[in-house]
Amino acid sequence: MDQLDKIIMSSMAFYGYHGVLPQERELGQTFLVDVELYLDLRAAGESDDPAMTASYAEAYEVVRQVVTGEPCNLIEAVAERIAARLLEEFPLREVLVRVKKPSAPVPGQFNYMGVEITRSRERVGMR
Repeated sequence: MDQLDKIIMSSMAFYGYHGVLPQERELGQTFLVDVELYLDLRAAGESDDPAMTASYAEAYEVVRQVVTGEPCNLIEAVAERIAARLLEEFPLREVLVRVKKPSAPVPGQFNYMGVEITRSRERVGMR
């Protein structure tokens, strides 16, 4: 990607019911989500006009709706849904989505298990 401008939204925490195991679906757990919204920010920076950028408050709400909404078996599916919604609702060139599961049902010590995906308008057939 030749464009480096991005809006960074880090460590958003939501309670959801995603997972393969029945107890994950019944009890739920906290998921941490990072997103990077890639778009040209020059016009917004030069004009100081909020209409020239993507609202991170609105993007936060999209992520919240997905994570707290319909359960998925896999966090891969959660990430795909977030990416698709963000690309649909904002004039993004590309989006990076990272979904972290700090309480994954895996024996051992770790900070989190997670997935990271990058999707672009071109890759999903959008213009």
